[in-house]
Amino acid sequence: MNIPFVKHTLDNGLQVLVHEDHACPIVAVNLWYHVGSKNERPGHTGFAHLFEHLMFEGSEHHDSGYFEPLQQAGGTLNGSTNSDRTNYWEVVPKHALELALWLESDRMGYLLPALTEAKFNTQRDVVLNERRQNYENRPYGLTTMAILAALYPPEHPYHWSTIGEVADLHAATIDEAHAFFKAYYHPANASLAIAGDVTTETALALAERYFGEISAGPAVPRPRISAALEEERRLVMEDRVELPRLYLSWHSSSMFSDQDAELDLLSDLLANGKTSRLYRRLVYERRVANDVAAMQNSREMSGFFQVMATPTPGRGLADLELEISEEIDRLVDDGPLESEVERSRAQVEANFIYRLQTVGGFGGKSDQLNAYNTFLGDPAYFDRDLAQYLKVQREDLREAAGRYLDRGKRVTLSVVPTGRTDLAVPASEPVVAA
Repeated sequence: MNIPFVKHTLDNGLQVLVHEDHACPIVAVNLWYHVGSKNERPGHTGFAHLFEHLMFEGSEHHDSGYFEPLQQAGGTLNGSTNSDRTNYWEVVPKHALELALWLESDRMGYLLPALTEAKFNTQRDVVLNERRQNYENRPYGLTTMAILAALYPPEHPYHWSTIGEVADLHAATIDEAHAFFKAYYHPANASLAIAGDVTTETALALAERYFGEISAGPAVPRPRISAALEEERRLVMEDRVELPRLYLSWHSSSMFSDQDAELDLLSDLLANGKTSRLYRRLVYERRVANDVAAMQNSREMSGFFQVMATPTPGRGLADLELEISEEIDRLVDDGPLESEVERSRAQVEANFIYRLQTVGGFGGKSDQLNAYNTFLGDPAYFDRDLAQYLKVQREDLREAAGRYLDRGKRVTLSVVPTGRTDLAVPASEPVVAA
């Protein structure tokens, strides 16, 4: 099970991946820049996400919005930013492939001449409003910021969230934006995937035609900075919520590294579905929680594993913390059942297969090729990635849980209704996320 492709690198360093799929008369254009919020620095955060917005506002030869021409041609498009990368994609009828490539190339090579002070200020205000809506005014919306700040020291690139700090966004200047763009948004720091109803020869010729003249850009350093906790940090944050919520977070392995797959499977085994360990114990049997979830947040330099649970009305968070810790300890001591491992492996395999159903969009085949190419330099990693999960055994999961899920080396965050710090896990220190 794999995604067949051809890889070619243009003279300016742009890596081009082509996957032919003639099942439908559509083509996906998927462009990844190897830049995210980790490429920012303290006091100057939010630029990567801000550019996600600015890149849709027009470039020198199309000084207008990017949605209208592509949607009029029958296409769909979007983009996203995280700590490690920024991506843009279009899925268009095959006759609109050149339009999509032309627009992508124009904003890669000719964005800055069209980036005015007015556009910059407008999109900065849009980002600040997005921050208010999705973080500051959303229940539990500031928890991730508080957790990242506790897991990573202030100088670490994962200390801040992708949306950026309010003071940094207000202080940002258009000159800083120009410098950030020149450093990261260029062919030598990008990977272009073209997938769908197009021949490899045509796709490579079009990539050369539209992107070949753009200058390569400077080399981008790839720092590797580690982080660790030597003891548990207990924090409490007051929020405008009806029910308290508990978050347990540990440092974990980085993306595609040793035991990343094991931790993914552990999150599934612990809290994915009604037969998972924590759901069965907390929600079904003990009835001390309304919900529970777990996830392995894989990132390029390091990851973090997280369990979260919301108690039933009238319950505090100390009971939940004890129940979760006991279940994890039991998993470390006894290991999982073989049936649990089989279920988790089957779920992962189904998710891999699901991603093969579409050529474009978030998680489609073009997105997969770019992810492996950007982070590993190997677009053909799909089958080996899946193999990492399918080979995991009971003892592997027990060992990973024991290595990473140490109750003495985690961030324990209690989010409680304003004025109800009595509901928090004992000995928690107040924290305010801004």
